[in-house]
Amino acid sequence: MSRRLRPALALLCLLLGSSLPAARAAEPVDLLLVLAADVSRSVDAQKFQLQREGYAAAVTNPRVLDAIRSGRQGRIAVLFVEWSGLGNQKVVIDWTPIDGPKAAQAFGDRLLESPRSFADRTSISGGIDFAVAQFARTPFSSERRTIDVSGDGTNNAGRDVGVARDEALALGITINGLVILSETPMPWNPEHTNPPGGLANYYRVNVVGGPGAFVLEAKDFNSFGQAIIKKLIAEIADATPPR
Repeated sequence: MSRRLRPALALLCLLLGSSLPAARAAEPVDLLLVLAADVSRSVDAQKFQLQREGYAAAVTNPRVLDAIRSGRQGRIAVLFVEWSGLGNQKVVIDWTPIDGPKAAQAFGDRLLESPRSFADRTSISGGIDFAVAQFARTPFSSERRTIDVSGDGTNNAGRDVGVARDEALALGITINGLVILSETPMPWNPEHTNPPGGLANYYRVNVVGGPGAFVLEAKDFNSFGQAIIKKLIAEIADATPPR
C-alpha cells in the first residue's frame, strides 16, 4: 500500500510547490542610499524648509541625474528619513528607484509636500540605527550601501554615536556627513552646534566611516542645496570629493 501511495504523494507535493508564489528577486541598482535628515529642535521652521528644498532640488539636478545614468544599472534607490531625539525616526519617503528626471521630480515633489516629522533632541546614533534597519527591508539590491547624514549639532540623546557608527561599518555600510554650520551658537548649549574643533571635525571623528567616507560643510542652510548636490554626485560616482 505504501508503495502505491508514494507516486501520489510525490505528485501532490509537486502540485503544492508549484502553486506557491515564487520569491521575487531583488531588483539591482547601482546604489542603496538613505538620506537621513536632522529635524531636531535646533532646526527652526525656516531652516527646515531650506533643508527640504535643498534635497528636492539636488535630486532633480541635471549633474546628479547624469551621475545616476552613468552607472552600470543606470539607476539608484533612495529612502528619505527624518530623525530627532531617541526613538524619533520616521521614513518620509520609502525606497524609490530613481533613473531619470520623471522619477526624480516625483521624489522631490513628495518630499516638499510631506509634513515635518519631529522637533526634539538630537540622536545621531538613533538616526544611524534606524537607517541601518531600512536596508534589511529594501526590495532592491546593490553591493554599495550608503547613509547620508545631515545635521547641525552633536549627539545629545541615545547611545554613543561612535558605537552606532562602528556597528554600521561592520555591516559594510558607508556613512557620509553633511554638517550645517550655525552662525549663532545656541544660548542654552553653545557647544551643541559649535563643539570644540568645529562640527565638521566632530562628524569626522564620531559619525562618518567606510571606504572613501567624507564630510562636507554648508556654511548655513541657504548653501545647503549646493553642498548636497556635490555630496550626491560624489556618493553616486563612488568618488571622494576634494577638501
